[in-house]
Amino acid sequence: MAPSTAPQDSGAPDASDVWLPIPPAQIDGLPEGPAYHFWDGDEEFPADPARCAFYVVPYMKGQAVAVRPLAEMRGLRVVQTLTAGIDHVAGALPDLPPGTVLCNARGVHDASTAELALALTLAALRRLPTFVRAQDAEEWSPGVYDALADKSVLIVGYGAIGSAVEERLVPFEVAEVARVARTAREAARGPVHALDSLPRLLPRADVVILCTPLSEETRGLAGAGFLSRMKDGALLVNVARGGVVDTDSLLAEVNSGRLRAALDVTDPEPLPAGHPLWHAPGVLITPHVGGPTTAFLPRAKRLLRDQLGRWARGEPLEHTVAVAQ
Repeated sequence: MAPSTAPQDSGAPDASDVWLPIPPAQIDGLPEGPAYHFWDGDEEFPADPARCAFYVVPYMKGQAVAVRPLAEMRGLRVVQTLTAGIDHVAGALPDLPPGTVLCNARGVHDASTAELALALTLAALRRLPTFVRAQDAEEWSPGVYDALADKSVLIVGYGAIGSAVEERLVPFEVAEVARVARTAREAARGPVHALDSLPRLLPRADVVILCTPLSEETRGLAGAGFLSRMKDGALLVNVARGGVVDTDSLLAEVNSGRLRAALDVTDPEPLPAGHPLWHAPGVLITPHVGGPTTAFLPRAKRLLRDQLGRWARGEPLEHTVAVAQ
């Protein structure tokens, strides 16, 4: 049965339930023992939250839904997100029972998000939105457009997703890939530079791809200073979180025509009607669709089966990013 990591003096009943945002019958190989309950953010809870030991956060339902049952989960031991980012639940960590582990979904979204990063990059460089509008107007618009080949690319946030982006860049014959993460290290494809290397690296990049998690350190990272160091005509691609970019500073740069942007995430999000980003020149927007693709469900099921198997056997969980104190 699951490891006994629940607090001893919580006053909660013996907690062993598992809450899943995917119907349990659709996940093959779940370990026997726990009572599984399906909850995907509905108003009514499927069972007594106090009996929940392993909570899998509903996917893409927003912060309010994600944290709503946590205050009543007094016997909680594990919070598992189905996202790589944990910013929508991290604020609740101080109020969770001591010892509760928070795990992310590292690996689940690598392929889909990296695909979209490349799609946005190619679409923006080759001006595909211009051609779509021209097709609607029945206009033929030949010309010479940017290729990804021979471009210098800077990946900011070199975790699993950043690494997957680089793997997909290789066949496009880019001139150079530079990598930046929170701390410097060596990776299989070359050195990873620390964040304080950005002032030196940004002026060399034709394309800057943001893959970094949102944290206090990275909130507003791509602000006025960051953007001003990008070379004229460079493209900013954001598949991270909207808050990594300072929207007002980005608007100033794209409205001047100096930079272009391709954004899967925005701040605010959802982007409201009438917001100036919608019609800013050189900006391509997709509605946060990096993760939710046909690749998501099989990978999410595999993650949950593996994590719950480890939990039932009393083994350490993978992808633990924080522990409640």
